[in-house]
Amino acid sequence: MMQKPKEDIDLLTFPYAWNLLSFPTHPPPQILKIALFVKKWPHGSRAGGLERHALTLHLALAKRGHELHIFTTSTPNSSFPIYPFANLVFHLSKPTSGGYLEQAVVWKQFQTQNSTGRHFDVVHTESVGLLHTRAKNVPNLAVTWHGIAYETIHSDIIQELLWTPEAQRGSMTTKRTTKVVEEVKFFPRYSHHVATSDHAGDVLKRIYMIPEERVHIILNGVDEDIFRPEPSLGNDFKQKFGISKRSLVLGMAGRLVKDKGHPLIFEALNQIFMENNKFQQSVTVLVAGDGPWGDRYKDLGANILVLGPLEQAQLAKFYNAIDIFVNPTLRAQGLDHTLLEAMLTGKPVMATRVASITGSVIVGLEMGYTFSPSVDSLKRTLYSVWNDGRVILEKKGKAARQRGLQLFTASKMAAAYERLFLCISKEEYCKYQKS
Repeated sequence: MMQKPKEDIDLLTFPYAWNLLSFPTHPPPQILKIALFVKKWPHGSRAGGLERHALTLHLALAKRGHELHIFTTSTPNSSFPIYPFANLVFHLSKPTSGGYLEQAVVWKQFQTQNSTGRHFDVVHTESVGLLHTRAKNVPNLAVTWHGIAYETIHSDIIQELLWTPEAQRGSMTTKRTTKVVEEVKFFPRYSHHVATSDHAGDVLKRIYMIPEERVHIILNGVDEDIFRPEPSLGNDFKQKFGISKRSLVLGMAGRLVKDKGHPLIFEALNQIFMENNKFQQSVTVLVAGDGPWGDRYKDLGANILVLGPLEQAQLAKFYNAIDIFVNPTLRAQGLDHTLLEAMLTGKPVMATRVASITGSVIVGLEMGYTFSPSVDSLKRTLYSVWNDGRVILEKKGKAARQRGLQLFTASKMAAAYERLFLCISKEEYCKYQKS
């Protein structure tokens, strides 16, 4: 019988995350000249998710040989990182009073570089690094959204139910709805849209009504060479801080602020410690990061260790030292890098049940736990983790790492973006041969 010929995939209409596909690792078929607009370039351990994404992705593309021009901000007398790539060029300018790119200045810088040598093959902006008023004139542009107003409505509802007096809810909801309407109006001015979660991709297509061939899902990725299972690093880290080998270690990392859910987990832990002395004595909580809740955690007792912000190498040791990573975020947008780092390190994850997380990261109980954003739900889940114990957590950690290797590595992310940029540059690269 004659076999039905395999049909190529049209990448521009592929409805799932490009991370699911395998792209060649050999040298790219074309060296691209790429422009990036990002409001801030990461410095040290205090970088946010958007900045870390920009760093990880574009250093990987530079290593692949592409010519990168980074249009970003720098304040006077501030140090700026130096990288060993002649093909990585920074074009710096003074930020606005709000910390954003001065659009007239960076546009002039861009036009100068666009007329030097050859034109840019592709232009990339991290969120609104390049405003839509300029982007509408750039047909070969892709924007990566690290959070959109429609997603933040869920975040606002969660936080208002938890903290805000009922009388104030109406004005906030109206303000956010107005922002969604504004985004629906100006988003189409960007040629191509990259969503960092499956949920965000669906929202862009269905709610923002952007044609599917202009919406592409590429999940965030983290450096798999740094974040990997190395038990010896974890043992050294625990020994350094005097953590007992018998203790079950919970870890949290990131900004220690209200919208990341720290008041919620503070109250949950406080209640558990008061009602269950055995839990308190057998659990250690490591908190990496800085923010106003850092000092408050110390009130919970000696088994809560606040470590401050950690560089990547120290973060790798931190993840290896914990038994489970906990992310109590109340923000329903973007895709948090800390979850991905923990998974690649072979740790199970526990996080708030929001669409971006349950749709792309913790898609089943085999790799972790989810909870509703309430103290009672969080307490029940913490007790489940404690009762399951280290053996079950290790099994879940192995499943988490397998999913991480499949979807969340920097190399997978960079390969997907490279193919998208090639596709934007030349239509012939928009076809994907099924294996």
